[in-house]
Amino acid sequence: MQEILIQNLNRRIKMDPQKNLMTQLIEHHIFIDHPCNGKGTCRKCRVRLIKGDVTDLTETEKQHLSSRELTEGIRLACLIYPLSEITVETLGKESTCQVLTQGALPEFEFNPSIEKKKIQVQRPSLENQMSMEESLLKAAKAQSLDWELLQQVPSYQEIQTIVCRHGHCYQLEKGDTADQLYGIAVDIGTTTMAVSLVNIRTGAEVGVTSMINPQHRYGSDVLTRITYQIENPKTAVEEMQKTLVEKLEESIINLCQTLHINPAYLYEMTVAANTTMLHTLLGIKAESIGISPYAPAFTMSKELKAAAIGFQKLPAMNIYCLPSVSAYIGADIVAGVFSCQLQKRKETTLLIDIGTNGEMVLSHEGKLSACSCAAGPALEGMNISSGMRAAKGAIEDIEIDSSGIKLKVIENAEPVGLCGSGILAATKELLRSGMVKKNGAFIKKTELEEEHPLYHRLQVNGKKREFLIADGNQPIYITQSDIRQVQLAKGALLSGFYALLDQAGITMDQLDEIIVAGQFGAHLSADHLVKTGILPRETKHKISYGGNTSKTGAYMALMAVDTRKAMEKLAQEIQYKELSTHPNYEKLFRDSLEFPKLED
Repeated sequence: MQEILIQNLNRRIKMDPQKNLMTQLIEHHIFIDHPCNGKGTCRKCRVRLIKGDVTDLTETEKQHLSSRELTEGIRLACLIYPLSEITVETLGKESTCQVLTQGALPEFEFNPSIEKKKIQVQRPSLENQMSMEESLLKAAKAQSLDWELLQQVPSYQEIQTIVCRHGHCYQLEKGDTADQLYGIAVDIGTTTMAVSLVNIRTGAEVGVTSMINPQHRYGSDVLTRITYQIENPKTAVEEMQKTLVEKLEESIINLCQTLHINPAYLYEMTVAANTTMLHTLLGIKAESIGISPYAPAFTMSKELKAAAIGFQKLPAMNIYCLPSVSAYIGADIVAGVFSCQLQKRKETTLLIDIGTNGEMVLSHEGKLSACSCAAGPALEGMNISSGMRAAKGAIEDIEIDSSGIKLKVIENAEPVGLCGSGILAATKELLRSGMVKKNGAFIKKTELEEEHPLYHRLQVNGKKREFLIADGNQPIYITQSDIRQVQLAKGALLSGFYALLDQAGITMDQLDEIIVAGQFGAHLSADHLVKTGILPRETKHKISYGGNTSKTGAYMALMAVDTRKAMEKLAQEIQYKELSTHPNYEKLFRDSLEFPKLED
C-alpha cells in the first residue's frame, strides 16, 4: 500500500492517485486551508513537496506561486495528484479567531415565548369532578396542552413544574425546576459563529462562546459553498447541514458543561444568519441564491423542533429562525436594523455590515432601502497572499514612517500573516507613503533612490512587484494581487454606498450617521475606511460602531415574542435594490475603484 507522509505532523495516510492531495488531507481530518474549495485561486492550500513524484506544475500554479516559492518546492494541494509515495509538509495551522459577540442593545420589554410554572394539582371530589386536563390548565393558567402530558400526569399533591410555550403546555418536570429556564441566541455568519446562553427568567447572558463556521471546508464565501452544492447534488446539502448542526450542538453542550447547567433546561434557540446559512441550517437547497434571478427558497421566519434538523442531544429544543428580506439581505441584517432601531430614527442613517458581502440599509424619512455588494473576502483576510483570520500572530495594524515599519500583532506574537484590518492598514500606509498609486499599482523600483528607507522593501518577484511588510522567520509580503483584492472590495462597497443614496434621492450632506456593524467592520477604524476610500472622506465623523447587531437581534427575539412579530413586519418593509439595475452602475463601480490621494 502506497502512502503519503505528512512530515511536520508525523502522519501517514493511504495514497489515492485518483484524488488530489487537498481532498485526501481533508478526508483524513488533516487541516489544510482552502477558502476557494479547490479552484486553485486562493493560494491557501500550499504545501512543500519534499520527496516523491506528483503531476506537473499547472498554469494556475505558475500564475499564483512566486518564483521563490516554486524554488522551495511549494505546490497547491488542490492541483496536484500523487504519482508515487510522497512526503510533504503542510504550511498552514488551524487556529481560533477573535469573534465579536456584543452589540448595541436598545431598551425593550421582556415577553419570552417560554415560561415555567410550579404546580400542584388538586385531587378531585364528588363536589368538584374536574378532569386532570382541566386541573393542569387551571394550575398553569394556560390555554391548551399536549395530550401526551395526560400519559405522564403527576400524583395528586405532588409538586411538578409545567413548561408552556405561547400559552400551550407541552412538558412536565418532576419537582420545582421553575428557576431553571434557559435559551440560546445564535449568530451564524459565513466565517464565524457566536452562541449566547441566556437565563430567560432574568434576561442575563450567562455565557458566550464563538467559533469558526465549520462550513469553511466547503469554501470561504456563500457562492463557493453554493457551487459545492451544485457540483455535489446528491450529498452536499445533507453533508453541509450535518456539519453545521453538529458544531452548534457541540458548542452548546460544552457551554452548558462549563456553566454547570443541565442542557435539558434549554428550551428555545433563536437564529440570525444570512439567507444562505439559514437554508443550509434547515437542509434546504441554496442553489437558486447563486443563479439569476437569485430567488431564495424562503425568506419568512421559521419555527421547528431541533430534532427536525438533526440535533441529537437537544431534540426537544424549539428553534426560531428570524426572517430575511432577499437572497443577499438576510436575517442577520434584519436583526441589525431592528437592534439599531433604524425604523424609528428621524435622522437619515445608513447601516453597513462589512464582510464578504457588504450589506447596507438606508433609513430616510421613514423608508428603508437596502442593497448588497459582492465585496469578496479580502477584508476578512482571505484571498490575500499572507492573509489569515484575526488570530494569534495576525498583523492587525501597520504604521510606516521614516524609521521603518511598526506592527501591531494580535497577542504580541511573532507575525505570521495579515487579518482584514491589517491588510486595510497596509493598503492605507502604502498609499500614504507613495508606494502605491491611486490606480492601485505599485510604483516602479526605479522611481525610488537607493537611500530611500523603503527601497529594499519594494521588491520584484519575476515580473511582479511586492512589498516586504515583515522580514522574520516567515517573511510577509503585500503583493500587487493583494492590493487589487482590496481595490475590488473598496469599489463594490463605495459604489453600493453611492447607488443607495442616489436611489433614495439624497446627498451625502443629508446623511446624518453611518453605523458600521458586524464582526469585521468593528475592527476597521474610521480612519482606515475613509483613507482607503471604502467610504467617502466626508463621512469620517459620521461613523459609529454597532457591534454584533445580528446576535443582539437574536437575543431580543429570544426574550420577546413582540420583537419577533415586529421583525417579521420589518422584513416586509425593507425594500431591496438590485445594484445591477442601477443606471450606469458599471461606470459608477469603475470610478469607485480609484484610491484617494493621500499625503505622506
